[in-house]
Amino acid sequence: MSLLEIKDLNISYKTRKETIVASSNVNFTLERGEILGIVGESGSGKSTIANAIINLIDPPGQITGGTIKIDNNELQNNEEIIQKIRGKKIGFVFQDPQTSLNPLFKIKDQLIETIQTHLNLSYDEALKKSINLLEEVGIENASKRIEDYPHQFSGGMRQRVVIALAISCEPDLIIADEPTTALDVSIQYQILELLKELTKKRNLGVIIITHDMGVIAETTNKVIVMRHGLIVEQGNTKDLLTKPKSTEARSLVISVPPTNKKIDRFKLISPDGSEITSSSANLTKNIIKTWGVRKNTNKKLLELKKITKIFDDQSLSFGKKIDEKAVKAVNEVSFELFEGETLGLVGESGSGKSTIAKIITGLVRPTFGELEYNSLSLYNLKRKYQIDKSRGQIQMIFQDPYSSLNPRFKVKDIISEPIKFFQKNINRNELDQNVNDLIDIVGMTRQSLDRYPHEFSGGQRQRISIARALATRPRLLICDEPTSALDVSIQAQILNLLKDIQDELHLTMLFISHDLPVIRQMCNRIIVLKNGTICEANETESLFNNPTHQYTKELINLMPKIESII
Repeated sequence: MSLLEIKDLNISYKTRKETIVASSNVNFTLERGEILGIVGESGSGKSTIANAIINLIDPPGQITGGTIKIDNNELQNNEEIIQKIRGKKIGFVFQDPQTSLNPLFKIKDQLIETIQTHLNLSYDEALKKSINLLEEVGIENASKRIEDYPHQFSGGMRQRVVIALAISCEPDLIIADEPTTALDVSIQYQILELLKELTKKRNLGVIIITHDMGVIAETTNKVIVMRHGLIVEQGNTKDLLTKPKSTEARSLVISVPPTNKKIDRFKLISPDGSEITSSSANLTKNIIKTWGVRKNTNKKLLELKKITKIFDDQSLSFGKKIDEKAVKAVNEVSFELFEGETLGLVGESGSGKSTIAKIITGLVRPTFGELEYNSLSLYNLKRKYQIDKSRGQIQMIFQDPYSSLNPRFKVKDIISEPIKFFQKNINRNELDQNVNDLIDIVGMTRQSLDRYPHEFSGGQRQRISIARALATRPRLLICDEPTSALDVSIQAQILNLLKDIQDELHLTMLFISHDLPVIRQMCNRIIVLKNGTICEANETESLFNNPTHQYTKELINLMPKIESII
């Protein structure tokens, strides 16, 4: 008897205008001791199937046909069984850790509540188990961090807490929806090894939904490839990755950036199955007409001088500064960024990468240090950001596409708002043309302009975020995990696009990512951060081929490699 059996599953979303089919005739089984990977483009139905298993399909979505069985117990229309198994028999790791934790409760309270709801343990026993779980998923000083609130953790740290919650009640089935998206490679390795160990030790069944084909190669036993709600191919992992039969599977495999060399362009598969190297030259021509031709002088565009940022709990302690809890998120970081280059920032979650990005954009004030853009100081003596010095020229693509877009605005308004702010005299026709050009270059239809963010998948929202960032015609683009929510084929398109824009518009980029293969392909230089300080900086190929710091060596050695199986 299979642990999980899905047969002829159909899921659709009925709107006023049409009925959208999210999945159609989906069939697969999962045995105990197996790890199943589900891959496919954003919007292909991967997360929808996962949500259906635990009966979390939001209206107007509904299961219109088929069956879902756990240990031969049918789940449809059986709320009593669902309530019993959800959380206890099935553990779920959601894609967005920020929305899966209650911001009003300490981590301790959320873990203990979950454990006591499903397990017959006392408060002290539940507390001890909670601390052990945090330690198991790689959170240092767990006995103290358990007293913190979710906002006091970085994105990667929050994801570790969510994973701890998922395994807290010793489930039989774990469904992990992009479980490693926000994690650095060392913690990612620990989490994946943990999942493999739990699968073997507890005879679990695990479903991993991911865009990372390296994770698929090194973790799963079998793979399902989805497109437009259909399973287009499934089989054991090695066969599917080495001999993909469908165009969709070939597209995913060929678009994976290599880990052992640098390439000029990311490869793609055309609809007819032929191999291509995408180019957005025809699209960028329209942008160039709008922006004008820029010359690359290779001069210093940005300089950080001993930037330090200290966070403390002053705001949480009624004005009393608690020195022992002060955290140096960034500690005397100095570097230069030159026009036309791409500088990569890598390091574990909490190393200070995103804090540096926010300091550059004025979202976070530095405690000490100086920051110059185009030879002008961006902070005055009172540490206040002087926005007039960089108006529209510094833009950021944020890590989380769910919280960075205004849910009340249509896409066309989201993109047009910064254009209208920085171009006061633009007429309606010019504005519409600019918006159309921007939505074109990120690979979305113009019909999407009249829809709201919640109508799109995570990857599609990130493309909208990229279009918005380009709307102000920036000289410096800060990319904070810009492709973490994208499948590899769309990732390849976006990264090729950024390369094209950079080449033709001489755009300068600060590229922050946990994805080392992407960093290798995109960046001229790389800075490695650990605990808020720079531990190594070098030209990209020199760093990958001859790393000097032990931490850098660890990151390179632990990154998931599709080459390990093919």
